[in-house]
Amino acid sequence: MKKVAVLILAFTLMAFYVVNSYSAAEKDPLASRVPADQMAAAKAMKNPVASNPANIAKGKELFTGKATCFTCHGENGDGNGPAGAALDPSPRNFTNGKFHAAKTDGELFWVVKNGSAGTSMISYAPSVITEQEAWEIITFVRTLKK
Repeated sequence: MKKVAVLILAFTLMAFYVVNSYSAAEKDPLASRVPADQMAAAKAMKNPVASNPANIAKGKELFTGKATCFTCHGENGDGNGPAGAALDPSPRNFTNGKFHAAKTDGELFWVVKNGSAGTSMISYAPSVITEQEAWEIITFVRTLKK
């Protein structure tokens, strides 16, 4: 009986470790999430929010508050938020410099506005945040690259 209890405990601990340490890989960060027929329009969109300390602070406040971006993308934007651990693919890692080099602000805005098919990213603008707030968040997210 003692042996069975030890085996059950060992199995339970192993299962807990596997479930809690599983983190799906980020879906190719360089692949486009914008449909080809909408790419030119997305790339042509320009961020109307200037990158300055005040606007970056507004974007950060939205990222970590009202927009709830941090729950999936993490407080530091590294894709390791508490809700993100259960997602497959994992949320974008906004500290990835290659991602920032490959994406325009318009492409990021398109995803915030339309969601990202094949991922858990839903549309946030204008249902949760305004379009202006989306641009402010993008301005902040651009500061996260390493």
